[in-house]
Amino acid sequence: MMHVVKQHTGWIEVICGSMFSGKTEELIRRLRRALIARQRVAIFKPKLDNRYSKEELVSHSQQKIESIPIEHPEEILKHALEAQVVGIDEAQFFDDSIVGICQTLANMGKRVIVAGLDQDYRGKPFGPMPQLLAIAEYIDKTHAICVICGNPANYTYRKTADKDTVVVGAADVYEARCRNCFVPPREDEQKEQKKG
Repeated sequence: MMHVVKQHTGWIEVICGSMFSGKTEELIRRLRRALIARQRVAIFKPKLDNRYSKEELVSHSQQKIESIPIEHPEEILKHALEAQVVGIDEAQFFDDSIVGICQTLANMGKRVIVAGLDQDYRGKPFGPMPQLLAIAEYIDKTHAICVICGNPANYTYRKTADKDTVVVGAADVYEARCRNCFVPPREDEQKEQKKG
C-alpha cells in the first residue's frame, strides 16, 4: 500500500506594476505578515537603489523594513539558506540570473516574493521581469493613479531627457500615466542617441 507524504513546497509570487503603484508597500505588507507568523524572513534589494535608504526597503509612502543590499543575485543564496520566506525588491535592476536564483529558492521549499517594474519608461518589458512573471505561481499587478487624468495608471513616464534604461529616481524623475496619457519616447530620438 502506498502512502502519500506531503512535502513542503515552495513557490514564487510576483508583484508588478508601474512606479507609484504600491509594489514595495505590498511586498513589505506580505513580509511583515510572515514575520508576525514567526517565519524566518530574508529581504533583499539592489545596492544601486539607495533613494530613501541604503539598508532598508522603503516605499514611496515611507513604510520601511530592514533589508540586505546586494549587487549580484547569487549573493541571495548565501543569506537566504535558513529563510522560509525570501523578499526581493526592484527585481528589474538585476540581471537574468535572478530568475534561476528564484527557481532555486522555490525548489528548496521557500516562499519567494518578488516585486518590480514590469515595463520600463518606454513601455517595454523590463529586464528579467517577463521571465519571472512566466515562472511565478502567483502574480499581482498593481496600478497607480494617472497624474494627468486620474484613471488607473499602468505606465511609468520619465520626465527627464535621460535615455539610459536604468535611471534611479522617484517623483522628481517619474510619474504614473494611464494608457491614454502615456507618450513613449519616439524611436527616432532613441536611434539618434545611439549614433551620437
